[in-house]
Formats: sequence, structure tokens, C-alpha cells
Amino acid sequence: MQLSDFDYYLPEQLIAQAPLAERNASRLLLVDPLKDEFTDKRFTDLPGLLESCDLLVFNDTRVIPARLFGHKQSGGKVEILVERVLDDETLLAHIRASKAPKPGIRLVLENHIECVMQAREGDLFVLHQGDKPWLELLEQYGHVPLPPYIQRADADFDRERYQTVYATKPGAVAAPTAGLHFDDTMLDTLHQQGVRSTQVTLHVGAGTFQPVRGDDIDSHVMHAEWFEVSASVVDAINQTREQGGRVIAVGTTVVRSLETAAATGKLVPMQGESKLFIKPGYHFKVVDAMLTNFHLPKSTLLMLVSAFAGTGLMREAYAHAVTQQYRFFSYGDAMYINARAVRD
Repeated sequence: MQLSDFDYYLPEQLIAQAPLAERNASRLLLVDPLKDEFTDKRFTDLPGLLESCDLLVFNDTRVIPARLFGHKQSGGKVEILVERVLDDETLLAHIRASKAPKPGIRLVLENHIECVMQAREGDLFVLHQGDKPWLELLEQYGHVPLPPYIQRADADFDRERYQTVYATKPGAVAAPTAGLHFDDTMLDTLHQQGVRSTQVTLHVGAGTFQPVRGDDIDSHVMHAEWFEVSASVVDAINQTREQGGRVIAVGTTVVRSLETAAATGKLVPMQGESKLFIKPGYHFKVVDAMLTNFHLPKSTLLMLVSAFAGTGLMREAYAHAVTQQYRFFSYGDAMYINARAVRD
């Protein structure tokens, strides 16, 4: 397939620039690949779509305030977007500046953090400092790394709303946005209904917004993101299978984590880097249903959901969402795909 197969028209006004007043107030587009149809619902309808034997799998990564502003010793302005914290003293980052800093150049960030650009690793820069742990400095001085399609500076409310209520493990520089719709009340309702849950970790990197270059999607190389699927997750999924329940991924990050850990055909505990590129033709091994947000045109995430639901149905669903004026992207509405397009 070609990159142009995953393009669609999106009016700019449908790109959500801020969250709704309540997390669970979003709309929900129900997509049924087995019936080749979709239905308009509310996110609060989700419990009625699930069974007590189902298993929801969440991503418990926590977004760090990964954007910093500052200047070089020469005075030139720089903008830093952290890709990954390697250890207390070292991180990998994207740097935006009039001229890329050379190794040995000192940077002053937010007028408080002095660091040295040590080396380049492809498009990324290695930054080092020995004052305080990087995560502590980012929490104190960093800005919420809102996606590029949100055309405003980060605000105080983003610290809480660009974060899932169950986020516990710092490391992401972009939110696993399908989880933003859940509040504590919804989680309690699902628990009381008997729907079980478990959590994987995938630290979403800035590469999630990396465009696919070239019209031949088979030549695209995915960015790497650190993930972990624990033994308890594998046990929960195996138990769900034994009871006849479904494995429901909350977000594409969960899909990539589980499918990476099942690359050999059997789901096993695993941690490391995932570079899995899921596109039409992919054979899903673990995930039975998926909750997701609406994704950018020509993006690898749109290719992933198209692989799951079917390219034609997904194209129709997105056109429907535009016509019905759904809100798109990170702070936008949700979609629930209640079955794979092709069953095992």
C-alpha cells in the first residue's frame, strides 16, 4: 500500500486544542469490523460494550515535562525536547536552534540548568549535567510537551490533563491519549462490573509524531520506544483467554507492547525497545479489541488501526467522524473497535 492510501481531509477547527471540562465527556465512535458498520456513542457508554470476563490493558507511563527553553553560551536561543532520560545525569534530546550545537558546547536552560552537549546520535543530542537528577530538574523547570498540532503554549491545567489518572512510571514525552478519557469514577464502574485490568509500560517518544517519508510505506523505519510487559500481564491475559474473555488494548501503545512481546507467536514477559511497525497485512496475535483516539493523516498509528479494523472501514469511519464533527487527536474524542477485522 502507498502512503496516500492513509490520507484524509480534516478541517483545522476539528483539531482539539484543549481538553473538555470532564475527562469522560468525550464522544465515542463504535466501529464493528465484523458487521462493517459504526455507531455514534458517548464515552460513558463504554461499560455497556464490555463483558465481565474482558480484560482492559492500560499503559501506565507518565508524561514528563520534557520541553525546555534556553540559550547557548554564545547567546543563541535553543529549544529542547527530551526523547529519553538515560540516567540521572544524561538524556537524549531533540534540539531546535539556528545552528546545531557542537560537542562541548554549554547550554543554559530555563536560566537554572547548565548542561553540556556531549555528542550526537543521529538526529538526537546527548546532554549531560551533574547537578540534580534530570527527572527532578524537568519536574521543576520543564514544560508539558504538547504535540505540534496544539497551537498554544502549555498551561497549568495541562500538567494534570495531559496525563492519565493511572500514570505511575515517568518516562513518556507524549501521552498515551486513549487513556485520557478515563476518570476514577469510570474505572470504579468497570471494576464493579467485573471487568478486570492490567498495565504494561511503553514510554512514548517524540518519534510518535515522526512523519512517514516516501510513498512506499514498506520502506519506513519505526522509531524505538522502551516498553515492558511483565509476567503478571501475561498471566492475566492467559487467564482471560481461559475464561473466554477478550483482551482490549487501551491505546496503540498497548497494542505495540503486547504484539512485540508476542513476536515469536507466544506472548512472553519482555522488556526492551519496540520498533514494531504494524500496517495492513499484519497478523495480530494478542489484541481482540481496541480503544483509541483519532490519528494524524498518513501516520503509522492510522496504519495500525487500519490493519486492525480494515482500511476501507477505517476510511469510512474517519470520513463519518469529520462529517459529524468529532474532535481529533490528543485532546479529542475516542473510537472503540470491538473486534479484529480478521479473526484467527
